[in-house]
Amino acid sequence: MVSGHPLRLVMVGRQGAGKGTQCVRVSHRYAIPHISTGDMLRAAVGAGSPFGQLAKSFMDRGELVPDTVINGVIAERLDQPDARLRGFVLDGFPRTKDQAVELNALLAPASLHMVINLEVSVALVLRRLSSRRVCSVCGSIYSDDLPPKTAGICDNCGGELVQREDDTEAAILRRLEIYEKATAPLLGFYAEMGLLETVDGVGTPDEVLARISEVLAEHGFYEGG
Repeated sequence: MVSGHPLRLVMVGRQGAGKGTQCVRVSHRYAIPHISTGDMLRAAVGAGSPFGQLAKSFMDRGELVPDTVINGVIAERLDQPDARLRGFVLDGFPRTKDQAVELNALLAPASLHMVINLEVSVALVLRRLSSRRVCSVCGSIYSDDLPPKTAGICDNCGGELVQREDDTEAAILRRLEIYEKATAPLLGFYAEMGLLETVDGVGTPDEVLARISEVLAEHGFYEGG
């Protein structure tokens, strides 16, 4: 952070660009909470709540959960003390211009400091997501780029690695189609606000984090809070 002020950051990019990986790393490096809409939604699905069942019907088709559901979840989370006092890195929200407008309203009179777009090709996204496997116990993520030491077994806890239902080829292609139609215009919205920074998302996690840190440092934000 800079001068004790909270860092309010949004990470965007195509599915499979590495947003989740980098949000975790940014969260640790800058001592800010990582707020993942995907994690919150999957937790609700796992709990089998009415909200979770509704969300699952959209997620299984690779479609976006309606704004009326997502906006309420985000509003509650951003009002928690850690997000208000330390800031945050948002992962998976906003995905549309309407959601971005809602986020601005939720944060007022404060505002975002930066929106980082992780840029990767469609071909790379398809390869990454089709090979992605998730630990059924602890949630650790593996792929062809980051394979486990033993095939099908999590390095961290020994849990079974499984393919998420929304990582099938059909669901991936559907999500990419939605991204191009609904989320890509979001970049123009934030560019007009002067908040958008594009970072090359190709390379090792450490290489990508170094690029993100360089951009944040240019704006006066340094690790450690």
